[in-house]
Amino acid sequence: MKKRHEQKLIILSVGLLIAFSIPISLLFNSETEVFGYPMILVYFFSAWMISIIISFVIVKKYDE
Repeated sequence: MKKRHEQKLIILSVGLLIAFSIPISLLFNSETEVFGYPMILVYFFSAWMISIIISFVIVKKYDE
């Protein structure tokens, strides 16, 4: 894997670290529900799913 692809994965990791930090997470801690689930759970699982998809695309597309 090339250096720039590793850098993309590091940037994704730092972005997830920021996304899962307490101040950002508490922004989604409300009484609002989406399909019966609390908003904070929807936020956590959607951010997790999006990060998995992005990392899969990076690794699959640029794997040499």
